[in-house]
Amino acid sequence: MCQLLGMNCNTPTDICFSFTGFRARGGLTDIHQDGWGIAFFEGRGCRVFLDPRPSVDSAVAELVRSYPIRSLNVIAHIRKATHGDIALENTHPFMRELWGQYWLFAHNGDLKDYAPTLDGRFTPVGSTDSERAFCHILASLARTFPDTPPSREALHAQLRQLATEIGAYGEFNFILSNGEALFAHCASRLVYIIRQAPFATAHLTDEDVSVDFADLTTPTDRVAVIATTPLTDNERWETIPPGTLLSFVDGAPADMKNCTTRPFFRPDAPPTL
Repeated sequence: MCQLLGMNCNTPTDICFSFTGFRARGGLTDIHQDGWGIAFFEGRGCRVFLDPRPSVDSAVAELVRSYPIRSLNVIAHIRKATHGDIALENTHPFMRELWGQYWLFAHNGDLKDYAPTLDGRFTPVGSTDSERAFCHILASLARTFPDTPPSREALHAQLRQLATEIGAYGEFNFILSNGEALFAHCASRLVYIIRQAPFATAHLTDEDVSVDFADLTTPTDRVAVIATTPLTDNERWETIPPGTLLSFVDGAPADMKNCTTRPFFRPDAPPTL
């Protein structure tokens, strides 16, 4: 399947270090060569970079790796195509507007015979199951909360219900953000780490690169990084249990009353990527 990467912070932070290792999975250390994308929230706006070429060979990826864009919420994706051609319109993350906010979405998995009824407000441009799911999520949110955005707790509960419903069609790992929070749903495999004081040195799994975060941060900084598999080999990454939706705010999981969805895949089953 695909590779997911997300970042949520309490202060604008660049993702250059994590992206260096993540990028290598697009054709160097893994087989995912069907395009890649990354999107950064900056205030109410977004910068979105997409390329149907493998990330390891992409000049756009090299620009992103070397340019320290600082953001509170970032979503990145490396694609292994299961639905739809290898094309720019099928490259994640996808972006839409709802309630005067940009929303970003990236999916890892495979939804079988998934054809939700859409009302026309949110319509797929490409031909992926992922974009159809994103359009369905936003259309459902717009119907449930037609006038104003809900509270974070109500939004989390509705997303949890939608993750359960869509997950009945197959593997539905995803990362979603409106720039205020970052939502991560695990169906089979997803991990995260919280970096905060005291900061230490981290070493990438996919590249021989290390960084001492103590030299780059302040004592009040906090950063959550979410990925399909750990990006570093000398840090402790937390596994998100299958069937769990987490909301990350200010660099940490928010305390929601119920984070559990109905897991489509047994927790003891070997996950697929």
